[in-house]
Amino acid sequence: MGNSYADAAAFRAAAVNGELGVDPDAAQAVLKKIRTGKDSVENLLRNAGALAEPPKLGANPVGNAIAEKFAQRADGGGDSYAQALQNLYNQYDQAEQAILAAMSHYHRIEQAAVDALSGNQEV
Repeated sequence: MGNSYADAAAFRAAAVNGELGVDPDAAQAVLKKIRTGKDSVENLLRNAGALAEPPKLGANPVGNAIAEKFAQRADGGGDSYAQALQNLYNQYDQAEQAILAAMSHYHRIEQAAVDALSGNQEV
């Protein structure tokens, strides 16, 4: 399985560089789903800090160590829940930007074709 963040970034780069175009009417449903997912992840990110509350496992060294590790994993860096959500949000954002760029490119291609057919080409 590939790196989905890299895949989203490559898709966005191709769209921004005009290597692909997407019919805006066809892309609206996908764009809506991407934005819904992005909004959901953003909401989870806002509430991720609440997960960092250490669980009450008893006043002993093992319980304290487990509680501390749980809190770090919930709201810390690296492979934490918050970091995983941030990575997912970034992937949604990359996909959204790629679709918007591809839609814009499609409009430019369509307008160039209209101009060519109507004799409105720039010289």
